[in-house]
Amino acid sequence: MWRYATPLPGSDESRLAIDPRFEPLLAHTLTAPQSFWGSGRSLADAAAVFLTGTPGQVIEDDNRYLTADACVREFCSNRGLLWVDLGLPHPLVVFAAIDWISENKTVNQADATYTLWVFSNRTLATDHIPAALRRSIARWTALPPPGSDAVQNITRVFVVDPDGTPHPVNPKTVGAQSTLPAETSSETKVQP
Repeated sequence: MWRYATPLPGSDESRLAIDPRFEPLLAHTLTAPQSFWGSGRSLADAAAVFLTGTPGQVIEDDNRYLTADACVREFCSNRGLLWVDLGLPHPLVVFAAIDWISENKTVNQADATYTLWVFSNRTLATDHIPAALRRSIARWTALPPPGSDAVQNITRVFVVDPDGTPHPVNPKTVGAQSTLPAETSSETKVQP
């Protein structure tokens, strides 16, 4: 993954997404059950949809962390982020997805809201989210999606254990940006 990181020449998330090792990496590391992106679909398949659409950036931080982002092809309001801590003997791999709360507002309305789902290849203690991950999520959620000038309002966040158990947390816990207050609902919704 290092070869795709900024500021190396030709760094482009789309090149990472078409690397023949990328989807097997997702399948090997992202094994938690998921329900936010249609039932019956594996987390690795959902992550591929979010990470192989319209490309974003691949960023290296502190010669240890890699972050790649993209959005769902033809619907960039739904975005994905892959974050990897390569400084550990067994790298920590995190997939985060921004999912539009469709019953609320249209994506073009300033007060539209979104849910952030955070999955990892091992349990994340919700009271000790790695600082580098929080910084990457903060940087990513502070930018509007491609084709928009409005920052998305992340009002709900679920940190999901590898066994699929979702833990609702305050968006600030993971560094997510929002101009609206956090929602207190712990109800999870399934995308058809």
